[in-house]
Amino acid sequence: MIITARLSIDPVEMIKVNHGIGEFGPIQTYIDSECVRLMRPFTPHKAGVLGSAVSGIGSGMLIQATPYARFQYYGKLMVSPTTGSSWARKGERKVLTQIDLKYSTIAHPLAGKKWFEEMKKVHKDNILRGAQAMADRGGQ
Repeated sequence: MIITARLSIDPVEMIKVNHGIGEFGPIQTYIDSECVRLMRPFTPHKAGVLGSAVSGIGSGMLIQATPYARFQYYGKLMVSPTTGSSWARKGERKVLTQIDLKYSTIAHPLAGKKWFEEMKKVHKDNILRGAQAMADRGGQ
């Protein structure tokens, strides 16, 4: 007996789009939105700018586009190479030191460096369960 079969599979990108997983699809948007919401208590808050300056929701890449976000995230003081002050002159690039930043925890008790990584330690499994539930419903 001879059996002839043909298997046809859609390209991976098409499967992602059909299930809401692709860039700016509902599942990626859910994941990004949850990350932003859940990292808020871990984010330094002094003026609230870091938490409100997040862009890229739905793209899979969250960007906190403030001039000081990077050194805040990594938790090391940056100073003027000329004066040694944390304030630099206009156009002057700061240099990294090995001095740890001290974060105020008044507004956000969990605030500190690498807030995205800290949020993931606590909430990653819940985010993934929520995304899986959406995928199980066909991306809704």
